[in-house]
Amino acid sequence: MKITTLQDLAPAGLDVAVDPYPVYAALREKGPVHRVLVPGSGEVWLIVARDEARAALTDPRLRNDIRFSSSWTADGGHAIGLNMLQTDAPQHTRLRALVAREFTPGRIEALRPRIEELADRLVDGLLDTVVSTGSADLVGSFALTLPLTVICELLGVPSADHGTFHGWSSEIVAPTSAEAAEAAVAGMTGYFAALIEDKRANPGDDLLSALVAAATPAGAATPAGGAPEPASAPLSSEELLGMAFLLLVAGHETTVNLISGGVLALLTHPDQLAALRADPALIDGAIEEMLRYDGPVGAAAFRFAAEPVEIGGTLVEAGDCVLVSLAAASRDPRHFPDPDRFDIRRRSAGQLGFGHGIHHCLGAPLARAEAATAIRALFERCPGLTLAADPADLERRPSVLLRGVRSLPVRIAD
Repeated sequence: MKITTLQDLAPAGLDVAVDPYPVYAALREKGPVHRVLVPGSGEVWLIVARDEARAALTDPRLRNDIRFSSSWTADGGHAIGLNMLQTDAPQHTRLRALVAREFTPGRIEALRPRIEELADRLVDGLLDTVVSTGSADLVGSFALTLPLTVICELLGVPSADHGTFHGWSSEIVAPTSAEAAEAAVAGMTGYFAALIEDKRANPGDDLLSALVAAATPAGAATPAGGAPEPASAPLSSEELLGMAFLLLVAGHETTVNLISGGVLALLTHPDQLAALRADPALIDGAIEEMLRYDGPVGAAAFRFAAEPVEIGGTLVEAGDCVLVSLAAASRDPRHFPDPDRFDIRRRSAGQLGFGHGIHHCLGAPLARAEAATAIRALFERCPGLTLAADPADLERRPSVLLRGVRSLPVRIAD
């Protein structure tokens, strides 16, 4: 049987990068699991139903460690270090415990005044740009800058490096070409290596300095053979590099897409925007519906079957790759009636926008706080905000794992 891509399965004229949901719905009607081809990643078992997706995300037989892939080779390595998305318990538990305290509700609440300050300042800049030029890119001037600044300040990344860092990050998570992605990996690896050494020599009151202090000394040998580390083991050099990469990239990329995607959803559903304006207390529910309706994370990180696994009546062989579509799961009509309708009053409990299980997004509370603060400030101070482009013409980021637009032109209506 020929294995096809999602685009091959789409009706004529439908770009799945813009709207994959009709394809997901058609697949779901035939069954919860399908064999598809993901460009650049090969053949995967795609899960499109919510129950099977949720179960897969907690199934210990499906591993995040790529060494369980049938196509893994010993010289494959990891793109940048070794991070939590590439590990399983107990190593994952140990790594997550090192940073979990930075994302507790109390810690997020302490960050709220700074988030509000940044949001107000960025709205000022957005309005100035609209006044002087007639329009502005909401992504570049607002949705990106807010979470990028917050996570960089939390980790101790110099403000002068923010722009360069995001250029690499964007190319890695949504590459425009293999060559550009390789260059971004090389650039970011060198950047992090230098930053880590700087933190080692000049520690500050930031999370990255704390992680460096918890790591093995520079030049120390890393245990070989992949044996599990004890819970108290210091971070290896590879783990430290991977942790820095994951926190900095995941700490802003998803939130950029949540803010811009949420604004786009509201501007294209004026009745829902009117409801939010009339009752700002709906903002938390609105964020949950944004995560369900068209969330920033299209799919969870690839999983690999450590042994034969039956998922939704389909046998997945050991070594096969499994891709859990969070986007498809959150439009499953068995759990969300009228799933293609955007409704900020919907009870969206059970949506999988930030994943599920031990790999549930660590920074989800921070992302929710940033998005709620940003969207509230934007619409309170810009009552005439409207799109300055046809939604159909917006360029989407070419990634199966992340969903988002590259730019979102807006203007202020008279």
